[in-house]
Amino acid sequence: MKFAICQELFEGWEWERQCQAMASIGYTGIELAPFTLASRIGDVSAVRRQELKKVAEDHGLTICGLHWLLAKTEGFHLTTDDAAVRRATSQYVCDLANACADFGGTIMVFGSPGQRNLQPGVTRERAYANAAEVFRAAMPVLADRGVTIAMEPLTPKETDFVNSCAEAVELMQLVDHPNFALHQDVKAMLSESIPIPQLIAQYATCTRHFHVNDDNLLGPGMGRTDYHPILQALRETRYDGWVSVEVFDYRPGAEFIARQSLQYMQQVLRDLDASTSA
Repeated sequence: MKFAICQELFEGWEWERQCQAMASIGYTGIELAPFTLASRIGDVSAVRRQELKKVAEDHGLTICGLHWLLAKTEGFHLTTDDAAVRRATSQYVCDLANACADFGGTIMVFGSPGQRNLQPGVTRERAYANAAEVFRAAMPVLADRGVTIAMEPLTPKETDFVNSCAEAVELMQLVDHPNFALHQDVKAMLSESIPIPQLIAQYATCTRHFHVNDDNLLGPGMGRTDYHPILQALRETRYDGWVSVEVFDYRPGAEFIARQSLQYMQQVLRDLDASTSA
């Protein structure tokens, strides 16, 4: 199982210090939040992209992809009835895909609740059609650059658009492209009525990325959620993508959170190995 961490946890640190810390703790992947680099991804030059990639690689790290794609941007929205805004959003998704590939990444997680909430007067049916249009227009670029965009279901507290794995698959069917897939997030799945191991098994064939965290907004092992059945389900379904730590409460400190999260998951894997061999 390969572990990454979402690096906005380390925002404000010099890039080499970020990489050094993640690598020393034991991570092998970095998931970038574009807003930590620039207000628009196009402001990160080709030269700078290669510099960031090389520093990460020098520390044994892979920049696996991007998330928080539209966070802290203006003028973009996924479900709006404004055709010009949809076109701009689709183009920005293309810009992000090009950057992702330049960094060496292959996955982009679409969360960004503020840029997908239903706007006044937009029906659910229309919102899904609008979102599918945005993504379909970007698919040729994503396919050309070898990048998959994974739709992230979020809790009803965060957004009113795509709150379950089933609804994400509904959108996938409208987009109908192999480079558009499902992202699963433990915090979000805790809000579903179906147990997480069952969700993992049910949607294994279309899941391309996985976030680990807990309902207290901290990392795995720092809340009430038992990860033994979760990691066991990932093993049983032969999930081979990244397992990426994403937290929202930074108060315990970046290095403490990163270390505690990884150590806990490694212990869970050891427990599972011991139970198998017993």
